[in-house]
Amino acid sequence: MTAVPAENHAPAPAARDTDVLLRTEGRAGFLTLDRPRAINALTHPMVRALDAALTTWEHDPAITTVVLRGAGERGLCAGGDIRAIHDDARAGGTATAAFWADEYRLNARIARYPKPYVAFMDGIVMGGGVGVSAHGSVRVVTERSRIAMPETGIGFVPDVGGTWLLGRAPGELGTHLALTGTQVGAADALLTGLADHHVPAAALDALADDLTRLPADEALARHTTAPGPGVLAEQRAWIDACYSAPTVEEIVDRLLDSGVPAAKETATTLLAKSPTALKATLAVLRAARALDTLEAVLDLEYRASCAALTSHDLVEGIRAQVVDKDRDPHWKPAALAEVTDADVARYLTPPPGGDLGLAG
Repeated sequence: MTAVPAENHAPAPAARDTDVLLRTEGRAGFLTLDRPRAINALTHPMVRALDAALTTWEHDPAITTVVLRGAGERGLCAGGDIRAIHDDARAGGTATAAFWADEYRLNARIARYPKPYVAFMDGIVMGGGVGVSAHGSVRVVTERSRIAMPETGIGFVPDVGGTWLLGRAPGELGTHLALTGTQVGAADALLTGLADHHVPAAALDALADDLTRLPADEALARHTTAPGPGVLAEQRAWIDACYSAPTVEEIVDRLLDSGVPAAKETATTLLAKSPTALKATLAVLRAARALDTLEAVLDLEYRASCAALTSHDLVEGIRAQVVDKDRDPHWKPAALAEVTDADVARYLTPPPGGDLGLAG
């Protein structure tokens, strides 16, 4: 692809639209999530603003690359605005389901976007932050990246296409990350397929500048480096052996019986999560592996998300972790053995308002 000289397209002034800054320079359109005090947590208006910008730039021949960044030093995006989700769930509202519907449509659109979509996955990238970045065609991590799908800790299930991504990680690494919510750095993000390139954080501004003048692959070639060591490759043997079990209970038993200290610590981590969320997550993740498209998986996740919205554990989990911050959730049911097959089946059943219908 021929580079478009930057001087032919003078930088346009940044525009604010509901905590999303929009800017064009040269051949690139820049999306900046701009809620730094909340680590750029996504709101419904932000999702709509992102979608509208993608529509505009898709049909603008002057824009050949889209770049996603997060404001501030803490991270790209910590996820959705879970305080708002907590309040809506307590009130029995419909705002959260509507937010998820538009968010999941955005995730699918990013995955199919016809122009290079370059996501700077610097710092914290969790939950909804993964959804707006890890489905992009060019995913860049740094030495500061901390990527996770931590939903089971708040009584929820991985969504935004997270089970599509994690279900396709090597072996059972994705199952481990989905159930535990473990954060991974750059090397492990590359290993598990959550990212494509490592660029030092100090070089991101230079990369962004190069993207205004050069095709994405040429710009990346100037800045990509090898990441530091990860941890998952060395843990792969016990992770694959333990997480291949058919149930969460047996996974925990295998972890405890493995003789590996890290595996035993992981069992303790799992037993602190919502038992219902753990079982629902395993069911959704394994169902997602059998589906052929991201859109079909997002439809499946929408079912699970709507079921969680009417559960006890989502409200309780957010209360304990975010609202009261006592870190002492009281799950119902409180033990894995008390979660029935019917409890799990509810997460795979179309919600009262009907399926999302992304897969057609």
